[in-house]
Amino acid sequence: MKRPLWSREGLGRQGVMVVLLIGTAWWGYRQFYPADASPSASNGVTSGAVAPVIPAGSLPPALKLAALEPVEEKPAANRNPFRFGEPPPPPAPPPQPKVIAPPPPPPVQAPQLPPQPPPIPPIPLKFIGVMQLPNGQKRAALSDGRGTLSGGEGDVIDGRYRIVKIGVESIVMEYVDGKGRQTIPLRGTEP
Repeated sequence: MKRPLWSREGLGRQGVMVVLLIGTAWWGYRQFYPADASPSASNGVTSGAVAPVIPAGSLPPALKLAALEPVEEKPAANRNPFRFGEPPPPPAPPPQPKVIAPPPPPPVQAPQLPPQPPPIPPIPLKFIGVMQLPNGQKRAALSDGRGTLSGGEGDVIDGRYRIVKIGVESIVMEYVDGKGRQTIPLRGTEP
């Protein structure tokens, strides 16, 4: 339900709006038309301020332009206020005509070689220790991650690898066919 204009709340809100509108209009009028506006205010001197009076004897002497040395006029194109006293650089030489080189010959194709066999994968065993037997032979302890394997020099391990030499800190192994010889250090494989 709408309240009538003359109700207490309706008149209060509208009254405040009317007062604000009148106040804003008055402020704007005072900004553009001050009360003490006079003709002297238009030339930049505010009212109430007095222009200073300078005595005639305290003025600086007049400039004597005729006594100044003449300066040679240089063309405006060569003037550079940031390079005082330096002559302008000589003009650039005219560009040389471009010589078009013949196109390069097509690249020579190398003969196709038969594809190389893939590299031999590293031996996936870890050298974890050495045992010295009473008869003087050495036995190497190896691990494949699932269990422990052992063998002496010349023995075939896991049906795929042969122990070539057992050292104190490393072991030399190769595939059974004699390819892929690798040195495996104690407690791990070489990178």
